[in-house]
Amino acid sequence: MSRIGKIVAAATLAGLGGCATLTEDSTDQIVEVHTVQEHREIAGVGCTLSNAKGRWFVVAPGRVTVARYPLALTIDCAREGVGRAVEHAEARYDAHDLITTVLTTGGLGYVMDTYSGAGFAYPPVLTVVIPKQVAVKDPATVEAPGNRIF
Repeated sequence: MSRIGKIVAAATLAGLGGCATLTEDSTDQIVEVHTVQEHREIAGVGCTLSNAKGRWFVVAPGRVTVARYPLALTIDCAREGVGRAVEHAEARYDAHDLITTVLTTGGLGYVMDTYSGAGFAYPPVLTVVIPKQVAVKDPATVEAPGNRIF
């Protein structure tokens, strides 16, 4: 290989140093899930987290490893007698990594990180607020509307 070829190869490898796809171990991330109802944490709530890369299950409060992806992570939590709630956590591209990647790779690293999801991350702690369930009365026990006669 010529001297110029070695210089070009070394510069290319150095330039790809800002690319998260090449510098990070994986495109996975650990997130912690909590469920809250009326300002109190509720334990034992089953949650399904999903994005285009897959689906993961956790009992809140708990931690789970999810695959990073540029689009939102959907968190669907439910428990009998407590209720159900669905939230979305947006993926964010770290501004420092974005600038470094664009400057060092001329945009190639950004394209690779966007495709693989490696340049994106979800918030490390996800809190799902479950609205309080309204008790539904049995129609057989509900009084008929009208005047009461004693």
